[in-house]
Amino acid sequence: MGPRTAVTAVFFLNGASFSSWYSRLPAIQERLDLGPGAVGLALLGAPLGLLIAQPAVGAIIARRGSRLLVAAAPLYLAAVVLPALSVNLLTLFAAVTIVGAANGAMDIAMNAQGLAVERAAGRRLFSSLHAAFSFGALTGAALAGLIAGLGVEPLAHLAGVAVLSTLASLAIIPGLLHDSPDGDRPVPRFARPSRRLALYAAIAFSVLLAEGAVFDWSGIYLATEQRAGAGLAPLGLAAFSLTMGLGRLLADPAANRYGEVLVARAGGLIAAAGLGLALVTTSVAPALAGFGVMGLGLAALFPLTLRAAARNADTAAPDLAAVSSIGYLGFLLGPPTIGLLAEQTSLRLALLLVCAACLVAAALATRIGADATSGS
Repeated sequence: MGPRTAVTAVFFLNGASFSSWYSRLPAIQERLDLGPGAVGLALLGAPLGLLIAQPAVGAIIARRGSRLLVAAAPLYLAAVVLPALSVNLLTLFAAVTIVGAANGAMDIAMNAQGLAVERAAGRRLFSSLHAAFSFGALTGAALAGLIAGLGVEPLAHLAGVAVLSTLASLAIIPGLLHDSPDGDRPVPRFARPSRRLALYAAIAFSVLLAEGAVFDWSGIYLATEQRAGAGLAPLGLAAFSLTMGLGRLLADPAANRYGEVLVARAGGLIAAAGLGLALVTTSVAPALAGFGVMGLGLAALFPLTLRAAARNADTAAPDLAAVSSIGYLGFLLGPPTIGLLAEQTSLRLALLLVCAACLVAAALATRIGADATSGS
């Protein structure tokens, strides 16, 4: 197994495991008898874990290389069972915190590995790796819908996911690229704050707030606002992941032909329109279509942002960690905020915040191509 195949498989496993436990949130919420606000508070544990993990992981990768995946991937893939073991709000918070930290470590390592593989190949392929994540998320969400429809409890489902994905990762890891930095050259362990990185972080925050909202709330929205059954509720995430995966397969050639700025700007506007459709409709089918359009719009934005942020190979890992950490704050803080807003208004109205985030990403997308001409 070559490095590109290996890192693609890692992205796929991450997506499948991630969507598996997020897709079972409605069942976990029902079992624990938690309202939207309580679920939102529990989900605050994820950014706490991520904030602890990602800067430290970026510093380690700067010294040791992205094969930190050897430890990070099995750790995260095994941890996804923890939310299903929770017995109250406090234990759900603790479980989500551990999962957030483990996912943060795996995310930085696999993105650094992906960028190293792209540099070795000498051509764009980074967005296609993120496509593998989306197709993994699609697979996880679709299977979750089938399994939930059969009445399987979240614990049994997620335990099976943890075991199978961890074993698969152990088989994949030997194929990863060895990218240890040159020990004779000093490498910064943490990114130096700059306006450039701040702008990329703002785009990443807005994009991942939108993605996080779909992962956390699409199933609950379809179940509560659209009255979708247990087998249909996870399909919003499945539609979103399918179109995002297809969009990411097209993102690299589209950026080569039309430029990164146009692809990113159009994506933000399309995403806002898609979610708007899902929110104004009163039936399940158009809502599913809206989540699908949203996934297509968001497809290229995050990979393009990370690629631009990590353009300098000497500081790629710390820069990637800085932008990704802020981005995932959006992914993980946005959904709890939506839960708190939904508690005061309604989930439909609270999700308008996500439309606004997509528009912000479109407005800031000019910065994605600001220094793009220096790299392929």
